[in-house]
Amino acid sequence: MRPGANGRFDALLQGLIILSLLAGCATAAPPTVLDLTHAFDEQTIYWPNNKPFEWQKTDWGITASGYWYSAAMFSAAEHGGTHMDAPIHFGRGRQALDQIPVERLTGPAVVLDLRIQCRGNPDYELTVQDLLAWESTHGRIPEGAIVLMMTGWAARWPDAKRYLGTETPDDARTFHFPGFSRAAAELLVTRRAVRGVGLDTASIDPGQSRDFPAHRIFNGADVYALENVAALEHLPARGATIFALPMKIRGGTGGPVRIIALLP
Repeated sequence: MRPGANGRFDALLQGLIILSLLAGCATAAPPTVLDLTHAFDEQTIYWPNNKPFEWQKTDWGITASGYWYSAAMFSAAEHGGTHMDAPIHFGRGRQALDQIPVERLTGPAVVLDLRIQCRGNPDYELTVQDLLAWESTHGRIPEGAIVLMMTGWAARWPDAKRYLGTETPDDARTFHFPGFSRAAAELLVTRRAVRGVGLDTASIDPGQSRDFPAHRIFNGADVYALENVAALEHLPARGATIFALPMKIRGGTGGPVRIIALLP
């Protein structure tokens, strides 16, 4: 077995066991499943100058032969709504959406509740001290974790002005919402080997960022980002398992993602 295969096998085995539970193949009661995804519709929030989500019915009703038939088409930019930033988004030569190994799309959830800090400062940045404080209570962040920053911003969805923290949601220079700091991103990449990160705002970098250091650090290390995540308040600080399954767009820099959590 080549180096690293053990970890991949364990992750795949864990996934197969969980999927078996969900399918009812186990005799024990299945775990509680939570959806962490905002639905896509005409109110879905996108970054300025990005194509918004559009959905149009093409067929809808009883056919001439007497049976029901419905179909529709949709279009949208890659980055909007609950979505995944692939590493190639800010990392030259890094993985596109379809290249992320499937075993890396699941992992133990680490949830940092920073709602109090963010309530007092809409430009709050998650710090190294926040990470160490979490570890002092819950133990070391495990390798391969998906670290989620809970800011409380999901309660503002889909009000674009409140969610983006501005009276001019078409001007990204005016945005105010929390995100990851450069130092926290560097620690999670170099000393904790996380698989992914995410939060309940429009970007892993705070709204006032101009050079997006968190994106560059995470994506440059082949770490993906989950943005506009929903319902984080229902997760424990530790113990849940995340599955983040994006649309498999060949060469994609990002795309819609259905995120679910299995609660302990």
